[in-house]
Amino acid sequence: MIYLQLFFSFLQIGMFSFGGGYAAMPLIQGQVVQTHQWMTMSEFTDLITISQMTPGPIAVNSATFVGIKVAGISGAFAATIGCILPSCILVTILARFYLRYRNMDLLQGVLGTLRPAVVALIGSSGVLMLISAFWGSVQQIAVSQLRWSMVIIFLLCFWLIWKKKKNPVFVMILAGIMNVAWNLLKNLLLLLER
Repeated sequence: MIYLQLFFSFLQIGMFSFGGGYAAMPLIQGQVVQTHQWMTMSEFTDLITISQMTPGPIAVNSATFVGIKVAGISGAFAATIGCILPSCILVTILARFYLRYRNMDLLQGVLGTLRPAVVALIGSSGVLMLISAFWGSVQQIAVSQLRWSMVIIFLLCFWLIWKKKKNPVFVMILAGIMNVAWNLLKNLLLLLER
């Protein structure tokens, strides 16, 4: 039954996605793109973009969007409940223990050890998204297939956020406008060549 598949897939993501939404992206990709093939890598990249633009946690937004795509409103409900249930239970238990033992050196050591793993998960997800944006597919990476328009848009957006300190929402809207303009120009040039 698809509802149980959605629930248990996002239950796994909810149980093992320590470090927030960005750290959960490789897990979401593994379930949604590779294991169940509910989406292509290109659709997954679009899903992450939409999940970042909408209010709320990325993992929960992703669960909701995947659920709707696969099985409608009921699927969204099953996937979202599966995603948030482990966190609700775990946070309730951990909050109680953390308040009691927060000054313990062992606990601080464990938390310090988890930080590099979370950074690695976020970095891995970012690299996969860049490869998907620049080449369109993770399987075929060749300089001849590089989408230079995406590289230029990425570099411009990176510069605007890093050096000019522009609002990320503004930069995302600008990136969308640049991509639409680029595709319109490309299609116009193709029409003129005929």
